[in-house]
This record gives sequence, C-alpha cells and structure tokens, in this order.
Amino acid sequence: MRVIVQMRPEPDLVQAIVDPSVSTPPASDVAGSLPGLALDPDFVPVPVPQPKPAYSDGDPLSLDQPLTFSLAPEDASVLVRGEIQDRDGAARLAMLGAKRPDIVGISADPAVETMPTCGNTPPVGDWHDVQRFVTDALKSEGLDGTGVPLAIVDTGINVAHLGTVLGSPVTVDAARSWKPPGVAGNFGQFPVNHGTMCAFDSLIVARKVSLLDIPVLLSQRQGATVMEGLLSDAISAYAHLWGLLEQMPRERRRMVISNSWGSFKPTWDFPPGHPGNYSDNRAHPFNLIVAALEVSGADILFAAGNCGVECPDGRCGFPSRPINGANSHPSVLSVAGVDTHDARVGYSSQGPGRLAVRKPDIATYTHFSGSKAFGQNSPDSGTSAACPVAAGVVAAIRSKVSVKELSPSRMRTLIRRSAHDVGGHGYDFDYGYGIINTPAIVDAVRRLGKTTARL
Repeated sequence: MRVIVQMRPEPDLVQAIVDPSVSTPPASDVAGSLPGLALDPDFVPVPVPQPKPAYSDGDPLSLDQPLTFSLAPEDASVLVRGEIQDRDGAARLAMLGAKRPDIVGISADPAVETMPTCGNTPPVGDWHDVQRFVTDALKSEGLDGTGVPLAIVDTGINVAHLGTVLGSPVTVDAARSWKPPGVAGNFGQFPVNHGTMCAFDSLIVARKVSLLDIPVLLSQRQGATVMEGLLSDAISAYAHLWGLLEQMPRERRRMVISNSWGSFKPTWDFPPGHPGNYSDNRAHPFNLIVAALEVSGADILFAAGNCGVECPDGRCGFPSRPINGANSHPSVLSVAGVDTHDARVGYSSQGPGRLAVRKPDIATYTHFSGSKAFGQNSPDSGTSAACPVAAGVVAAIRSKVSVKELSPSRMRTLIRRSAHDVGGHGYDFDYGYGIINTPAIVDAVRRLGKTTARL
C-alpha cells in the first residue's frame, strides 16, 4: 500500500525544507531508515503547516473554526512517501509508529484520476453557446481574467492545439508552472489530452488569464495509466502554489486553481475513521494544505465527479456519497454539470458530500463541442469540463476584485447566492445552489465596487 508519512524532525531540518532559498534535503536525510517501508527517494519532502485557531479562545483540536496556518520550524511537519507491503499491513503500520516517535501520522496516498464521462452521447451545443450564457456578461464589465494566475492541475497543456482551436496564440507561465519529478516534457507542450480540454474550457470564459501548467496526473509509476497520479504529487504541487501565493503582496494576491480529478475507490484508501483516511478526513495532509492555500488567498475549485446515479463512471466504487476528499472540502467550490439546455447531466455526482454536506456548491456547463481534445466530434464533457468553466468565471472576477476586497470564502458565497435556482426550492444535491449566473454576478461586483469606493 502506498502511504504518506508525516514526520516532525528537528527544527533546523524543518527550516531547511521550508526555506525556498536552500536546497531541500533528500527524503533519506529526513526520514532515515523506516522499518517495513520502502521510501521513495525521488519524492522531495514537503512541509505541512500546523493549523491553529485564528482566535485565542479557539479549540486547538478543531478544524471546524477560523484557522491560521504556521510553517514555523517548531510547528510544521514534513511529508515523505513510500510503500508498505499489503500483507500484515496493520501490524507493519503499528511497528513503524512505535519505533519512530518522530512520526506523527501515516496517511493514505490514493491514486487520483481525471473525470471523463461514461457516455458516448453527442455534444449539446458548442463553446460559443457557453460564451453567450457565461462570458458575454463578464466581458461587458471588463472582467476577462487579465493577469490572474489560473493553475490547471491535470495532465498538462498543449498550447499549440489551444491556439489552433481558439484562433489566436496561447501561452503558459512556465516560470510558475510545476511538474512532478521524472515527468518529461516542457510546459505547454504536453500531449493533447484531458488537461488541454480543461485549459480550453477556462479560456473561453477568461481569455486573458495567465495559465499555470501543473501536470500532476502524468504519473511515472509502473502500471499507471496516462491520466493517473498520486495524491502525494498533488500535495507537492499545492505546496509550490502556496509558496507562489505567499510571495505576492497581500493587497494584490490572487490565484485560481482548477482541479478536474478525484479519488474513485475506497479500496485505494484507509477506511473512514482511520486517522490516515483521505475521503472523510479533514486532517489528511492534502485536505490540510487545501485549507491553508485557501486561507492564504487562493480560490480553489474541484469537479464534483461523474458518479451520478443515472450514468455513473465505471470506476465509481463508493456505494453512496461519492463526492469525497478535497472534492467535498468546505474551502473549495465543488462544481456539478449541466448541458447548454440547463438540464443536469446524468453522470454528475450528487451530494451530500463527505467533508461538507452541502456539495456540490453550484453547477455550470459541460458536454458541449469545444476543445476537440478527444476528437473532432467528441464533447468537452464530465464535471471535468464544468469545473474549469467555473474557474474561468472566478478568474474573470479576480481581474478586478482583489482578495482583500472579497476573500475566497466570500467569493464562494457570492457565486452561490447569485446562482439560478433551477428547482426553485433552494439548495439541492443535484444542482447545489443552482446554475452559475454571470449577469447576477456582474450586478454583485458592481455593488461591491461602489461599496469599496465609499470606504
């Protein structure tokens, strides 16, 4: 079983890992010999911040409250990864913890995969329809994503293909992009695949964003598929993005992160209730770093998934509540899918979520003819397509509204409150709060601008 080991080494070693100006020590120097665990020597140790109550009277053991996150050497922990034999796994984990008191946690490192759909149905409408329904209202207010970093955490981006389909050149910000160790290829030049589709679907809404190429799902593990990675690589990617965000002045801080992937099978995970579980556990290292990045000022979006009851993906392994892990995190916007006729697509996962009950948050458009990443007649589909459409909306707003004016939490509230309530009865587990409604969002941004101008 693949695992993430959370350790608390000596503070000077933690400082060397946290400090971006020095070379990070290798995993073997951090962990030494771990009995029963085959350490991954290529995985660069990752610092994990310590959550702390934002207020002096807060509960030091609760994650369900306003939090700050500390990377001070006396607070932070460090992650390494490796593999434990499945045979007698529980005994091996117990032995590891008993022999090494500097180990503070052992968590699942499940495979995570992209979210294409199950069906072979033709597209409903095209990307110009999406622009009419979503983009035009934003453009009328000058909300086009100018200068906003938008990270596509996926299989990599191919800018040549994007430029051909969009009819004008596309670039990525290579200096701020990131890839796992061992992944070959240049940023913006990866094979046309799922990540290129996601980048396209964000650009049709916010054409002037600064794309960050984060090909986490280009796994180099033996036997892995081309669209599969490890959650530990996503942790490393998020640590990189957090470092970028922390370098920005607070008043100009902005970053949008689009994630069209997730964990499909509980067999890849520790069971709920186990301290190393991912699907139901806000204290898992990845779920912690998601929360830390959001507190720092990032707008984070996840696809709700494609395990809807009418047409579930064949990989869906959760018998109920398939929106799990970070896809259901209270600090992210979880995105369901509708077609261009406003009908929910049958594969779109339904709530309740596992980390937060009210998931998905909102729905937006998918299953339209767009990027042609999978062929001339194949739609951009799944909640995989809906998520970057929504990310484009958030990036467009951020081109004029700073985190100081509208925190990520308030951004999510604005999008939920302005959504078109399809069912007419408030929140539901199919559409969330409704379909994203950019004319209403533009009205809210105008009001916000007037309020800010008076301050």
